[in-house]
Amino acid sequence: MFIGRHKELQKINEELSNLHKKTAILIYGKRRVGKSTLIKEAAKNFDGIVINHLCVTSTFEGNMELIYRSVSEALSLPNIRFDSLFDMMDYLKTLDKKILLIIDEYPYLKQTKKKNEVDSYMQSVIDRLPENVKIILCGSYITVMKELLEESNPLFGRFSLIQHIRDFDYYEASLFYPELPVRDKIAFYAVFGGSPYVLENLDTKLSIGENILRYLLPETGLIRSHIENVMLKEIRKSFDARILEILGNGKKRYTEIRDKLASHETGLLDKQLKILLDMETIQKTEPINRRNDKKKQFYEIVDNLMRFYFTFIFGRTGNIIRIGEEQFYGRNIEAILNQYISRRLEGITLQYFHRMSLLGKYPDIEDFGSYWYDDPETKTNGEFDCVIKRTGDHFDFYECKYFDRPMTEKECQQEKKQLENIKGISVSNMGFVCTSGFDFESTEEFILVDGEGLY
Repeated sequence: MFIGRHKELQKINEELSNLHKKTAILIYGKRRVGKSTLIKEAAKNFDGIVINHLCVTSTFEGNMELIYRSVSEALSLPNIRFDSLFDMMDYLKTLDKKILLIIDEYPYLKQTKKKNEVDSYMQSVIDRLPENVKIILCGSYITVMKELLEESNPLFGRFSLIQHIRDFDYYEASLFYPELPVRDKIAFYAVFGGSPYVLENLDTKLSIGENILRYLLPETGLIRSHIENVMLKEIRKSFDARILEILGNGKKRYTEIRDKLASHETGLLDKQLKILLDMETIQKTEPINRRNDKKKQFYEIVDNLMRFYFTFIFGRTGNIIRIGEEQFYGRNIEAILNQYISRRLEGITLQYFHRMSLLGKYPDIEDFGSYWYDDPETKTNGEFDCVIKRTGDHFDFYECKYFDRPMTEKECQQEKKQLENIKGISVSNMGFVCTSGFDFESTEEFILVDGEGLY
């Protein structure tokens, strides 16, 4: 069953249906994020022959042989041998048929030659692309695929459509388990994230804890294997895994990472952080009221699943084996799991406001994120994680509660009083997000969003 990606699918279909336009599409994103599934879904609507080829770890000549074989099989012909990629394209031009050529995992082909050499071949192919042939290049190695978008690359400006496919957000992820209560939807996303591969392999008839015990804690657990052998594969040799362990369940400044690594090689740390940023494994965040203030910049892990892994599992394999998965879960995860999930609710709420902004529900939103304050009277400072900036430097502050009961009006008043006691904060409105709703009706004093409202 195809879930989500409706806008992406629509754009691809529009490109492929335009018969008189040269069509070369670039699709990239990390592994098992659903790129190939998206392409296959689009290919179902293509009125012609689909040649779907997956590149492999081999020589250039070996990959060419396999491409020629894919062409022969798609055309139901004996194995045809061509002298070059250009001869193959010339042959396809002579056919009185519409053809879609999909080259998946393009980086495997790209890396068989010197830098940009294969890209130059592909540039020539696209420049001479016949009217009856459409082409899609797809790849999972993000840093390699991003090279194709650089001005110095031969393929720069050659694509009629570029799509960067990312994990599902909290709402799209919930489409894999629509029958679950709101609190469980939030819990599953907080722990397992938004990878389609991961989501389709969860057993949502079991509890969140049972899924952790089955898929994450065993060495051979399906989702743990996905993390260690797929998610970390591209970067395993290029970074110090302790960086992600340090980030774990929270934001960290550059100096905190440096000091915990006890590293004086800041040049090496800078390089590794840049690699992790380029690969979208980590992200750099800053308060919306302190944009470009380097002293208030933080690093954090992007993916919820990887965050959970480095918070609870990384480096603890021996302990898990010695005492068993159930004992480990009971001692190290169970008691603080709700606290962990509640911290992810703040990020979910920001995704919610992003969705609402795209839908035009908040036309005056200028920014959303965290807010940093300094209170000179009490000589304290801190950060609020869920704040909306509206036109005219007006800020709405939101408190997010992962409660299994309705939030009371008294609790809201107490939160408001605490906020008012902090000096130097410009508060326009105060809002609350509570998974189990509220025990009072909405008033003009507070903006209220319950769990159902998030979805």
